[in-house]
Amino acid sequence: MNKKKVIRIVVTVIIIVLIILAINFVLFNILREENESNDSHTNTNQTNNENTNGDVATVYMTTDISSEALMNIYEALAWQPEGKVAVKLSTGEPPASNYLDPKLIKDLVQSVNGTIVECNTAYSGSRSETAMHMQVAEDHGYTDIADVDILDTDGFMSIPVQNGDQLTEDLVGTNFANYDSYLVLSHFKGHAMADYGGAIKNISIGLASSEGKSLIHSAGESTTSPWGGEQNPFLESMAEAGKAVSDYLNNGQNIVYVNVMNRLSVDCDCDGNPAEPDMHDIGILASTDPVALDKACIDLVYEADDGDSLVQRIESRNGLHTLEHAEKIGLGTQNYRIVSIDA
Repeated sequence: MNKKKVIRIVVTVIIIVLIILAINFVLFNILREENESNDSHTNTNQTNNENTNGDVATVYMTTDISSEALMNIYEALAWQPEGKVAVKLSTGEPPASNYLDPKLIKDLVQSVNGTIVECNTAYSGSRSETAMHMQVAEDHGYTDIADVDILDTDGFMSIPVQNGDQLTEDLVGTNFANYDSYLVLSHFKGHAMADYGGAIKNISIGLASSEGKSLIHSAGESTTSPWGGEQNPFLESMAEAGKAVSDYLNNGQNIVYVNVMNRLSVDCDCDGNPAEPDMHDIGILASTDPVALDKACIDLVYEADDGDSLVQRIESRNGLHTLEHAEKIGLGTQNYRIVSIDA
């Protein structure tokens, strides 16, 4: 073998070795960046989910949206209702809102011998008066599965708000006091004013009489008009009204929460012609803590590849502030762990 050929072989080997070293160097840096990104993501989640006392709420989850799955996730809560049970939901504004399907909730509602409860709206529409509202409940199939009680048919009652920044009282339907335990079934979705609707909105705006709805929207300024209030005081008022409800129900012992994450429109069930959802269904979540439950649902929306529209709606009017204030006043914690009940 001549000298030139040996040199060519040596040079070729050196080049190959250099190429291999370069590839290894690139791969090493890619893996290091991924690990740093994952560590950063984990630390951010832990920071975002921590509250001052370190409590961690359990949020149960299933990706199955069915009557059987709804029963299973309720049973995972191991909650025993006392006395007469109310099932709070939104009856949905006609003609095409995304209210919970009666076939989905029938078995659960009947298993607790529950009465479906709602309050009249503060805006003109098909649910602003009891007679019309009951017709909507019938048209939407709710009277076929349970008794329905419009709680503010005979007016409102005042329950105290302790240490509120905006409210001193919450005005709920008079019949609110007729029930000992509340099972809160919420269709999670967006909302034009609150940015999102989940458990907290369902027990605040949802359980408020028409006068109470105006009081919350106006941050304590009016019982006759829900329009024109400032945004952050409105969001804080929702949290404070929710806390008043929880306090009234044996300091939260007599109330539990289930959020159904399907038909995830940017618009609320109070919108009779909501935008068509452009993201996939996610599942059913449940907790004894409404703050942790809503936070978990919001996090799942943020993590979804197709959740941009709903994320934009949530952020459009500072919707996350509701969670911040709710945690501050002791309604619950944003620190949670998800426990899957799926096999």
